[in-house]
Amino acid sequence: MKHLAVVMVAVALAGVPLMAHDMWIEPMTFSPESGDIVGLKLRMGQDFLGDPLPRDPSLIQQFIVEDGEGRKPVVGRTGADPAGFVRAATPGLLVVGYRSNPSAVDETAEKFNQYLKEEGLDSIAALRASRGQTGGAREIFARCAKSLLLSGPAGAGERDRALGFTRELVAERNPYAMRAGQDLPVRLTYESRPLAGTLVVAMNRTDPSQKLSARSGKDGRVTFKLPRGGVWMIKAVHMIEAPQGTNADWSSYCASLTFELRS
Repeated sequence: MKHLAVVMVAVALAGVPLMAHDMWIEPMTFSPESGDIVGLKLRMGQDFLGDPLPRDPSLIQQFIVEDGEGRKPVVGRTGADPAGFVRAATPGLLVVGYRSNPSAVDETAEKFNQYLKEEGLDSIAALRASRGQTGGAREIFARCAKSLLLSGPAGAGERDRALGFTRELVAERNPYAMRAGQDLPVRLTYESRPLAGTLVVAMNRTDPSQKLSARSGKDGRVTFKLPRGGVWMIKAVHMIEAPQGTNADWSSYCASLTFELRS
């Protein structure tokens, strides 16, 4: 609990709105040349409009990149935005991942119920209703964000891969080998197991109001037909009852995946 309190203070000092629904990685470029150093901005907000989340070691559980040479930490300077930097050392796909430490927030009933509705957390809303819980709620949340970058041409067989995050979205087709109008299958996992029945949403940065959404099947998969090129974010939220001893009602895990679909 002492560590959780430190994280809460760090978030407040960073000036980041705690109830921003989405957290994502926004690279300075999704298509670096071989040898380029790419800045990685962390953003928190909604509908691709977000506030900067500067690098804060107390918030970071993992900040990593996987490429053809293996897994490496994402380096950066405390308090800086971009929060990290990676080098496109070799041609191919770079899988960047950020996993946060847990933070806590107290919600009014109105805001919490609206949050449940917007994120498709119908089972939690129904459980609260069955228990007669009409007041506010205390939530512990953690973020698991990923981003796919490509240096050079898309190689045969290259694709996203699981990083082992608590909650994770994995693209089962390389978006850089696709074109607009084609299907992108995505798998959602929780603790490395398929997560069924969760609302998964895809949005394009050019027009984030035109969202695509589907609930994951028994195998944790959804498929989106992406209608246009540009930068995309896929996201999902999973909520459970908070473990005993955490002084909270609910625990949520927010996952996101960003990439660019080339025109």
